[in-house]
Amino acid sequence: MNIRESGEMYLETIYVLSKKSSAVRSIDVGEALGFSKPSVSRAVGLLKKDGLVKTDESGYLKLTTLGEERAKMIYERHTLLSRLLINIGVDEETAVEDACRIEHYISEKTFEAIKRHEEKYGFKK
Repeated sequence: MNIRESGEMYLETIYVLSKKSSAVRSIDVGEALGFSKPSVSRAVGLLKKDGLVKTDESGYLKLTTLGEERAKMIYERHTLLSRLLINIGVDEETAVEDACRIEHYISEKTFEAIKRHEEKYGFKK
């Protein structure tokens, strides 16, 4: 399954919000991303169709096992790339914004090389 950048952003946002609260609503996701209710509703519907998100009996969003695996991978890319950019001198705001764009397009091979580099030489946290 190959989801688009916007779908990955929704997954990552649901994941991050779920770490702060067990009750994640579509409206919370929309507010976090700055998207309208119809946009969020459509995106969540697509993620449900792909088996990445489900809603519980109260209507709260939950990542499926597959969705959580994908979201963790995206979040790991985001945090590692942010640290890398900050460590090479990029200001934090720019680093986070750029990492958010890069995380969706970087190859697995390149990302794994960055992870190995961090493990060997370390980045500041």
